[in-house]
Amino acid sequence: MSNEARFESLGLELPPAPKPAGVYKPLVIVNGIAYMSGHGPLQTNKTLITGRLGLDLDIEAGYDAARQAGLCMLATLKANLGSLDKVKRVIKLFGLVQCVDGFADSPSVINGCSELFRDVFGEDNGVGARSAIGTNALPAKMAVEIEAIFEVEA
Repeated sequence: MSNEARFESLGLELPPAPKPAGVYKPLVIVNGIAYMSGHGPLQTNKTLITGRLGLDLDIEAGYDAARQAGLCMLATLKANLGSLDKVKRVIKLFGLVQCVDGFADSPSVINGCSELFRDVFGEDNGVGARSAIGTNALPAKMAVEIEAIFEVEA
């Protein structure tokens, strides 16, 4: 099954591909490797999911925010590549979780994105290396920010 077909079977909606909020490119491709800038949980109504894990949000809400950030990342891939089928594999995710001191469940939160990518790109190609860490602040008070590296068709 193709990546596009798997995405369609999930019944999800892509938000608009986020526009840069600074001096950077959302996606840079070099020799078949796509480096994606950090994406936040932008919703289809163009608002961000905001809050601090362990204070304003629980793990389930954080998971949902990470999943939404993953949908934004898919929107950026589709906007730049034309099709999700041009993604060969996920190489690496780096997830930041805005949280209180001592919050130890950042990996559980970033699973929202990791599991989405597994479901879209398949068990082998959708799971890559990953880091998930907590931080005391993120831009615009967003709950999570995730960046990624993908192998894509050149």
